[in-house]
Amino acid sequence: MRIKPVTFGKSEVVANPLGLGTNAVGGHNLFHALDDHAGKQLVDAAIANGINLLDTAYVYGLGHSEELIGEVIQHHHRPDLVIATKGAHDFSSGEEVINNDPAFLTAQVEASLRRLQTDYLDIYYIHFPDHDTPKAEAVGALQRLKEQGKIRAIGVSNFSLAQIKAANADGYVDVVEDEFSLLHQDHLTDGLLDYLHDHQISFVPYFPLASGLLTGKYDHLVEFPADDIRSQIADFKEPRFSQILAAVEQVRPIAAAHNATVTQVILAWYLQNPLISAVIPGAKRAQQVEANAQAMNVALSNAEYQTITAVFKGFQATRAGKSLKDPD
Repeated sequence: MRIKPVTFGKSEVVANPLGLGTNAVGGHNLFHALDDHAGKQLVDAAIANGINLLDTAYVYGLGHSEELIGEVIQHHHRPDLVIATKGAHDFSSGEEVINNDPAFLTAQVEASLRRLQTDYLDIYYIHFPDHDTPKAEAVGALQRLKEQGKIRAIGVSNFSLAQIKAANADGYVDVVEDEFSLLHQDHLTDGLLDYLHDHQISFVPYFPLASGLLTGKYDHLVEFPADDIRSQIADFKEPRFSQILAAVEQVRPIAAAHNATVTQVILAWYLQNPLISAVIPGAKRAQQVEANAQAMNVALSNAEYQTITAVFKGFQATRAGKSLKDPD
């Protein structure tokens, strides 16, 4: 393995920089026809191939993803693993509400610990911001849990730059998770990544493969039925779709030079990007995880890295253009 481990923020949490997003492990509310046994095999395959950062959330199956991962990690050496989970979804009223209340977050951490069958969480993220809770108070609740040894690093996810600044008022935030990919590079220009760098906060992008668009598996012949969520995403609509396909085609010669796949080269670009601490592509099959792990062995030259950067320069998320799921 060529890539070196990374440290998250000001914490002592260290992991290999290519992790696994587990929304398709037990996330029955997000994907149809998921198999629990296959999900556990997927997690086992990740660990066996040097992926020790497992990123889950309560809302992935309303705790079921955490439960499956909790079963798997009983058969592995817990200190070798970095378990990240997230909470903020409150269904106590019968409806889905985002809740950052300190007491609610504290209860959510305790519930995640039980489901994951572990004494501590390496990273705990506030999954989404609510409208009412002062963000420093929400993070303060996590800091108290950190002082108790129940979590080791504090994260926020899907927060705006203003919300991140408010959350980090006391300097407690270690890591931010948000959507970012070669197709959705808004954070290069909105000041978010600059703020994180200046305050020693790690950045973990999700949806790095943009619903499979950056894997090279699509061509102009693909069609999506009206009930397929991809038919509603601007990335799959013209003229943007053709622009994306043309950009991906320029990655193929680089992949061929490394005897690698387009996916592996794209992931290698993230791993070599100094603004990115770790990347967490999702997967549905163990074979995908095994292939993704090989990206840690792809060493792009500076010229190759700059070529990919130039090819995708200017791609930003369009209105209604953000990916919703990234299982591939």
